[in-house]
Amino acid sequence: MSDRPVASLSLDLDNLWAYRRTHGDPDWARMPSFLPTAVPRLLEVFGEHRVRPTVFVVGADAEREDGAKAVAAITAAGCEVANHSHGHEPRLHRYSRARLDEELGRTEEAIVAAGAPRPLGFRGPGYSVSSALLAALVDRGYTYDASTLPTWIGPLARRHHNRGTRAGASESRDELFGGVGRVWAPNTAYRWRVGSHTGLAELPVTTMPLARVPVHGAYLLHLHQASPRLARAYFASALRLCRALGVAPSLLLHPTDVLGGADAPGMEFFPGMAVPTGEKVALLGWVLAELGRHFEVVGTGEHLRRGGVPRRVRDARLAERGW
Repeated sequence: MSDRPVASLSLDLDNLWAYRRTHGDPDWARMPSFLPTAVPRLLEVFGEHRVRPTVFVVGADAEREDGAKAVAAITAAGCEVANHSHGHEPRLHRYSRARLDEELGRTEEAIVAAGAPRPLGFRGPGYSVSSALLAALVDRGYTYDASTLPTWIGPLARRHHNRGTRAGASESRDELFGGVGRVWAPNTAYRWRVGSHTGLAELPVTTMPLARVPVHGAYLLHLHQASPRLARAYFASALRLCRALGVAPSLLLHPTDVLGGADAPGMEFFPGMAVPTGEKVALLGWVLAELGRHFEVVGTGEHLRRGGVPRRVRDARLAERGW
């Protein structure tokens, strides 16, 4: 075990159909997949840098052959597999308790059937979380949630995403990324008070300390598209602030961080898709090397185990959208 401070790495294994669905593309119903391309490429980069991120898996994918193979490969590589909902709809805060239990349970069954242990961690699509969801996680024996992004730019990111979004996406496009009020959410681990229970940890996706702007892969690629030098300086600044202020960063990745436009047809709307594949892989490699230079990089579950029980406690009623 290293004496360096800990940072964590996670991957939301969102698939091509999920992006197209959110964008309102009716072709999503064919369930097109880029997992056979993305997963081997990601695992190769992770192996080169000796990191084992937590991978949040969508149940509807894990039930399919290519998704089950992806879960098996991820597990064989020593990565934790966690729950990313079954249908990847960014409005779980509107679901009934019965529907939440169905989402969680179906995904748990698919993950276990694919050869991974029953998940103990959860992340909601579009950073969707609610007090009912947290209560469901507690009752089902989860140890942590990772559904919060403490930033003020949710409405701006939503507006950017929705430009050109087709009308068929109206049921979910207004649910993405939360409201400005999330800037007040903690940027470090804490515990939720769910009734009398205070054992469920929350590990936020880290944003730039003080400025509270995102630093995860899609935002870096957005900057990289404008200026590769700017993207690297931005990320290096975020790590310096984390170290100076004692923030143990939790960095989020997506498959699109290693996929070019030809690998993900129909996703021209997504930030960074004009960046060539080779540049994306090189940027991810640099990010992992830079992170590993300053921190010991682990998965999200291990991050919380290393850090011990967080002192701060927040009431689950604050988990609704736009807090």
